[in-house]
Amino acid sequence: MSSVPDGKKLIRSPSGLRMVPENGAFSSPFSLDEPQWVPDKEHHCRRCGRCFCDKCCSKKVPLQRMCFVDPVRQCAECSLVSQKEMEFYDKQLKVLLGGGTFVVTLGTSEKSETMTCRLSNNHRYLFLDGESHFEVELSRISSMQILTDGTSPGGGSRASGMLLHYKPMGSQDVQQLRMEAADDKKVASLWLSAMHKAAKLLYEARDQ
Repeated sequence: MSSVPDGKKLIRSPSGLRMVPENGAFSSPFSLDEPQWVPDKEHHCRRCGRCFCDKCCSKKVPLQRMCFVDPVRQCAECSLVSQKEMEFYDKQLKVLLGGGTFVVTLGTSEKSETMTCRLSNNHRYLFLDGESHFEVELSRISSMQILTDGTSPGGGSRASGMLLHYKPMGSQDVQQLRMEAADDKKVASLWLSAMHKAAKLLYEARDQ
């Protein structure tokens, strides 16, 4: 086992090499736990943990949600899911880390503030920066609703804002947060669409 910079370490599990946080408590909320290894003569899918013959478990696909360094063996069903998730990690995650500008309203306050919202590098928080600064921990979000304005080309709806309900750190009271696209609506819309995908992964991870 060797340590590397930025708070991560390289470990070798029976399924392959994985780059995981030094402190397991700081793992990404999108991550999934590696299924338990069951020694067997057959091949096992690194994602679901079930055993298959070589033909049914021959594909090696990146599995970033379990922090595998190299592509790993997965069954046909799981490999399709992992391939779809690659788009999130390759494209949408970068959009979330880059951030967008929104008009932010907390609770029922009549006062709004223009803030930049971005995902933290460890994927655990939404950072909101303006004249003030605060954070929302993703694991404490209880519901998320994407707001649309119906003005995208072709008559479809475009993401224009987001309504979050979450519990602030140290509190059990649910707080409402409303975000509406500020000046650059195109960037904000892309950020919101990426956040919608992130929410699906977040809730999926909670259900595991």
